[in-house]
Amino acid sequence: MADSVLIPPPSLNRREFLFYVWTASIAVALAGSGGAILWFAYPRFRAGEFGSTFTLDANKLPDVAAAPEAHQDGRFWLINSENGVLAHYVVCVHLGCLYKWVPSNNRFECPCHGSKYQRTGEWIEGPAPRNLDRFVIQAVNASGKTLAETKHGDANADPSAGGPLKIPADALSLLVNTGDKIRGRNHA
Repeated sequence: MADSVLIPPPSLNRREFLFYVWTASIAVALAGSGGAILWFAYPRFRAGEFGSTFTLDANKLPDVAAAPEAHQDGRFWLINSENGVLAHYVVCVHLGCLYKWVPSNNRFECPCHGSKYQRTGEWIEGPAPRNLDRFVIQAVNASGKTLAETKHGDANADPSAGGPLKIPADALSLLVNTGDKIRGRNHA
């Protein structure tokens, strides 16, 4: 029988060592920066912040003839009309400016580009391509059961989508979901 000869493993030279160290450091740097980007981009909505649900007392709605009520923390206007309650997003659908309520004209107006909207959010004039966007509203009773909810859907295909919500008499609270937006109907 022949004697087996053990061959020592090849040693790691300086070039290979630096290649492995450089590759590992790049991998660690990419993983760290990728993790930081994902952490920053991940939406974190807490109660009472835009993108979450806001609870309003159904008994403290503005009168039907009253001016729209601004809710800056939720970025919406609350309107109580003859047909029901609406929650309009405060951003103009033209270029994203913040429109305002003008009591002397009894309408919403965008100070930047001149788009004008009725109290109920319908487009009157200006460069805006559609009516104002609306948020979904739910009317709930004391046990938290949903009694009525804004109709979902495409307002262009179904004009009643995003329409005013009739508040039932036994509703205790209104839940305005600022994470659930319904695009306004195109006017052209």
